[in-house]
Parts: sequence; structure tokens; C-alpha cells
Amino acid sequence: MVKIRLTRHGAKKRPYYRVVVADSRCPRDGKFIEQVGKYNPCSTPKLIELDTEKIDEWVANGAQVSDAVSRLMKQAKESA
Repeated sequence: MVKIRLTRHGAKKRPYYRVVVADSRCPRDGKFIEQVGKYNPCSTPKLIELDTEKIDEWVANGAQVSDAVSRLMKQAKESA
């Protein structure tokens, strides 16, 4: 199954995340198919960049969106 989820990057206690499309069997920070966004909770204001067109394409093809990514999508729509 293909999932749209977050991968963690950055230094200790200074994380930033990438929103990626990955096989559910791959590890969290492992191999992914495509990067579709960024999220940086440490910046002020919080940076949320999502390519909603690509995310919608993947969902139409059967990808499952994780809870964290769905919350980010909701926040991005509210702030736009």
C-alpha cells in the first residue's frame, strides 16, 4: 500500500519534515517515491508547503493519507 506521510530530517531537537509518498513497508526515513511537500514547525510562523495537486492525484490513485498529513492539509487550507 502507498501512503502519504512525514519523514523527519534536521538536527537533534531542531526537526523539519518532508511530506512524501512512500510504500508502507519502507521505514519512516527510508526510500520514498516522490516528495510532495515540506513542514517546518521550528520556524516562525510555521512553514507548511504542500503540492495539493500531486497529493490529490496520489489519493485518486489509491494512496492513504496519514493523520499528521491530513491535519497539515487542513491547517494549510485554513491559512490560505
